Amino acid sequence: MQAILILAHKDIDQVTKLATILNDNFEIYIHFDKKMNVPESYKQILDKNKIHYISKIYVNWGSWSIGAATVLLMKEALKNPQINYMHVISGQDWLTDTSQNIYDRFKNDDKIYMTYFKATEVKKAGEPIIWWQKYYFNYDRINRRSTFGKFYHRGLLLVQTIFRVNKLKKLGIDLEIYSGENWVDMPRDAVEYCINYLDFHPNLLKMLQTGCFSDEFWMQTILCNSPKFKQRIVKNHHRYIKWHKQHESYPAILDMSDFDNIINGDYIFARKFDTKYSKELISNLNNMYQNNG
Repeated sequence: MQAILILAHKDIDQVTKLATILNDNFEIYIHFDKKMNVPESYKQILDKNKIHYISKIYVNWGSWSIGAATVLLMKEALKNPQINYMHVISGQDWLTDTSQNIYDRFKNDDKIYMTYFKATEVKKAGEPIIWWQKYYFNYDRINRRSTFGKFYHRGLLLVQTIFRVNKLKKLGIDLEIYSGENWVDMPRDAVEYCINYLDFHPNLLKMLQTGCFSDEFWMQTILCNSPKFKQRIVKNHHRYIKWHKQHESYPAILDMSDFDNIINGDYIFARKFDTKYSKELISNLNNMYQNNG
């Protein structure tokens, strides 16, 4: 049995349709951002389809809250001993194959599909991303996306660089720090290892809770520092993501101009979809793969 773990923060109608399509083959677990309104009518649909859902964490961009919600979903799925493989997606994902084909693709698969790279070797927006774990941040309280948040972020970097802050040294973190995307596919034993590692290494959890974009660090750092699991990682999560700005979003909100690239690639999911711009694309993908919830 396989599980799909969905991190949702908007568009309850789209998330519900996605979940019901996938529910034909997978056990579905959804975490709704606690800021999100889930009307009773949609809860009834989810309950009728025996789709698991929780809403426990206020999710804020840039904070550990996204990682914390992922951990919660993993723990919920692990309660079912029959689940042997898990896929993490967002509520703005959509299928780029049939639900059955995606399920069959991972039958008896012990590989981990995950992007990763050493944090010391990468810069984003001109910032060495190792700073995002080396320094202290509190984006569970500050809106990183606001104008104030942008200036606040620059100020945090400047002050902590001047004072040579090194949270990793203070916490006794002697791991190579890795980063990558939160969207992964992995077998049960890898999920259990990640969860158990966090439980028994409070210093690493503290690093993540006081870091920036920590959902992009935790699984990569834990698994890539394990020779046993690192050798099983395939650096391809088979997601179509357009790393350009489109419809005022980065990464892009997809529309029909992306259809050919999606169907001609080796993908199982694509993101980001938004009802305002992606309705026709979703309809065409559903017709092509006969995915109708």
